[in-house]
Amino acid sequence: MLKQIDAGVLTVAYEETGDPAGWPAVLLHGFPYDIRSYDAVAPSLAAQGARVIVPYLRGYGPTRFRSADTPRSGEQAALGHDLLMLLDALEIEAAVLGGYDWGGRAACIVAALWPERARGLVSVNGYNIQNIAKSGEPASPEAELRYWYQYYFHGERGRLGLERNRRDLCRLLWRLWSPEWRFDDATYDRSAGAFDNPDFVAVVIHSYRHRYALVDGDPAVAAVERRLAAQPPITVPALTLDGDADGVMAIGGTAGHAPHFTGRHEHRVVTPGIGHNLPQEAPAAFADAMLTVKGWAG
Repeated sequence: MLKQIDAGVLTVAYEETGDPAGWPAVLLHGFPYDIRSYDAVAPSLAAQGARVIVPYLRGYGPTRFRSADTPRSGEQAALGHDLLMLLDALEIEAAVLGGYDWGGRAACIVAALWPERARGLVSVNGYNIQNIAKSGEPASPEAELRYWYQYYFHGERGRLGLERNRRDLCRLLWRLWSPEWRFDDATYDRSAGAFDNPDFVAVVIHSYRHRYALVDGDPAVAAVERRLAAQPPITVPALTLDGDADGVMAIGGTAGHAPHFTGRHEHRVVTPGIGHNLPQEAPAAFADAMLTVKGWAG
């Protein structure tokens, strides 16, 4: 059931599944996807007693900014703070958090900075908190090729391209990032409507410029961003996942992330042919990871 709630600067649209008195699980989508990524995960968790919350992030679907004056920031601190405000609004003391891409970043941030609010964490692509101070350092040529879309968004041509061609561009990213996932038109169209949000382009462009220190952040979350600059460890129980065919982050790209997880931690590679949208491509594996972490947390 789609619901809405005022949470911080947003009116957040979210789907809720399962027993309202069940153990809380919050599932967070990435760019350029939406809550449909969890259509098979949510009922699996609900069947195991969970109260499952799946929100649209800022700039997606029916989620809206409450004020025209709020900066349309897509920076990591804003995403993490949004999640914290949602937990407060829903009166959830602590939840098992799961996510990938932008959503995984929000989950990692809450787990790192407010560990009392995270019973456990499932994160695709490992430690997903950006190190903006080092964003000017080049990656390997192969990794730089994978990040072409980020550099495209740094200029006005890329902003206009996203504005005018958002559905074709986002579909291309789906194909490149999950090269072995044979999604059909209906599957894509169910998610693509979320990109019609009036703030989608502004939030996306700010996100990909801020992470390279090309634009200022929202002063309201500057204190959070300063804390993230220290690359804080994640102390809560955590299970990290990689798809073996991820077109954004090669499996080896997360090999060095383990030291960031100072609590109980396990890493799994999900096969065969699983790409970047791991919860939708391999829902059983993602649901199992959530249940494993919940078991660790007790």
